[in-house]
Amino acid sequence: MTGSAFRAGHAAGGPWSSLVKSCLAQVMPLPEGANLGFVYATDGLAGDLGSILTFLRERTHIVDWVGSVGLGICASGVETFDAPGLAIMVAALPAGSFRVFAPIAADFDRFTAETAPWLERHPGALGIVHGDPRQAAVPETLAALTARSAAFLVGGISSARTAPLQIAGRVVEGGLSGVLLAGEIGVATGLTQGCSPIGPVHQITEVADNVIMELDDRPALDVFREDIGELLSRDMRRVAGLIFAGLPVAGSDTGDYLVRNLVAIDVEHKWLAVAQELAIGDRILFCRRDAPSAIADLKRMLAALKQRTAGPAKAGLYYSCVGRGPNLFGTNSEELGLVREALGDFPLVGFFGNGEISNDRLYGYTAVLTLFL
Repeated sequence: MTGSAFRAGHAAGGPWSSLVKSCLAQVMPLPEGANLGFVYATDGLAGDLGSILTFLRERTHIVDWVGSVGLGICASGVETFDAPGLAIMVAALPAGSFRVFAPIAADFDRFTAETAPWLERHPGALGIVHGDPRQAAVPETLAALTARSAAFLVGGISSARTAPLQIAGRVVEGGLSGVLLAGEIGVATGLTQGCSPIGPVHQITEVADNVIMELDDRPALDVFREDIGELLSRDMRRVAGLIFAGLPVAGSDTGDYLVRNLVAIDVEHKWLAVAQELAIGDRILFCRRDAPSAIADLKRMLAALKQRTAGPAKAGLYYSCVGRGPNLFGTNSEELGLVREALGDFPLVGFFGNGEISNDRLYGYTAVLTLFL
């Protein structure tokens, strides 16, 4: 698959050595001046990631690579789950227009020292970020990274049955890592939700940590039952995996919200527990995850991106939730097929993760698409 400054390759179902050779054959000849690579591997290849990276460097002479392990990976129109899979993309970007950074956790001193001069020369950067799901402070680190860099962030949280590894110049883990791209590199990004609201926005009027006692000065479970309807209320066991909590994003003019799991329902006390610490005065809504609403919103996002871009994309990065893909749309790569159907066939890579990153926030059950223009 070719592009003006990008080439991408995808292979599945074999040992790492044959997969990487197949991917390389698809990106050769390299774009003139190729200097940045993206690599995404299914988690079964986590133990081979170091060998894959070494092989890619030796054959391409590209030093800077970034990427992640995922339970699934994607390419243009193709998703790979439950099999060894590898997707790579190489790019020829202007000299000095990007900066790879190693994992950041709570300590930003090293990041600031290494990137501050570059950021001064390249304001308006885009950050392509991968994160470790074992780090509870990822949302706070994202907010701090945005504040320190003034970059718009896109990316995903690694997912794996074993080691949720990242690549940032080398194989790494922990915190957030990735690459900053200068504002001169033309991009457009979009976010699509995997859930749809089923009721109005409520205000939390009594809460302890993540346990909601009252909504709108009423027992939380009573309000919840009204929103989900009588049929679901008869058997609360059916709620799991179907109904979620949505936390509206303050200041959003698009009705944006963060989806969080419901982790417990206390029928006796009429309480709800959510996978997020909350406070009195916070707003919340309830939403339902289903394929028709997710497809409709994905098509909306793709149409909006197409309208914003003057011509076909040169390349793309796609980060989706592990709860999407075959778990929501079916096993024939329907999600990536919809992307290709709407925007065309161009070099694209990405993965299915434990959370999706857009701007300074960590989402769930969403997908984030970034196009190079």
